Amino acid sequence: MFRRLNEALPELLLGILLYGIVIQVAGVWFAEDKLRYSSGLWIGILTAMGMAYHIARMIAETIDCVDAHKARIQITAKGILRYAAVVIVFTVTMYFDLGNLITLFLGVMGLKISAYLQPSLHKVLIRVTGKGSGSTDEANTMEREVKM
Repeated sequence: MFRRLNEALPELLLGILLYGIVIQVAGVWFAEDKLRYSSGLWIGILTAMGMAYHIARMIAETIDCVDAHKARIQITAKGILRYAAVVIVFTVTMYFDLGNLITLFLGVMGLKISAYLQPSLHKVLIRVTGKGSGSTDEANTMEREVKM
């Protein structure tokens, strides 16, 4: 389902998840309140994953849109909606004391980290699985044929 929406989305979600695991393992030992550290982090990771999915859906819908002006309005409105949702997540977490806000922020930043590391993760996955996806795999095949 995710791959039909966007070729990079599964790898982006995997990167966010791996980032969350690294931050969890690295930081939980130093936290005074381990439960709030972990809950804040994983609320942030889930928020980042939701944002990634929303962005992928928004891109797919915008590409299908014929009217450029309407597409611009949709991008702006949905971007504002996404950031409002993040503010709501922070507010609810703070109000009900569900987790640490700093680790929540670190979790949300997993989207950025994963986006930057996605090309590297893609190359690693190609080596591990022996297969790629989409145009990147075709480009790799064409490069091998040209070198031969």
